[in-house]
Amino acid sequence: MIRKLILILFPLLSLALFAFFYQQKTRDVTQISNHTHTPIEFKDNTLQCPHCFMYLVGKKHTAQVIDAAGKTYFFDDPGCLILWTKEQKIASETLTLWIYSMDTHRWIDMRKAHFDTKEITPMGHGFAAYENAQEGFIDFEEMHLHMLRGESMANPKIKKQLLGQ
Repeated sequence: MIRKLILILFPLLSLALFAFFYQQKTRDVTQISNHTHTPIEFKDNTLQCPHCFMYLVGKKHTAQVIDAAGKTYFFDDPGCLILWTKEQKIASETLTLWIYSMDTHRWIDMRKAHFDTKEITPMGHGFAAYENAQEGFIDFEEMHLHMLRGESMANPKIKKQLLGQ
């Protein structure tokens, strides 16, 4: 009797666990309608990055993408934004891109930002945006290219090279 019960319950439990974890990985992330294409303020732990599903806490290192339909997507790390546009097969030129500046503490056009390559960022890619250029910083196009090539602090080989180890 117990054996029959186990044979019935085990597949049902397995199916329930699979459904739960599948739902967690494919959940719909927050999108906000934004036809003005301006940056949107948000509250901590209310928005998820569509790439890594991490909740956004604070503005530091966050970025926003607004598509042609006026949908805004929020990212915890600029590297996630680049990888997401690649996965979605969306040309970044068709999007409005905002990023929070580390030096002026305001939203700036991501294409005009200057990037430090050695920062500690939420997903470890290492790119932090600044409004004002400093020695050793790179522009958006170069940062974009580095991310697409896998040349970020998330790559242990690149991290050693950047940190001179």
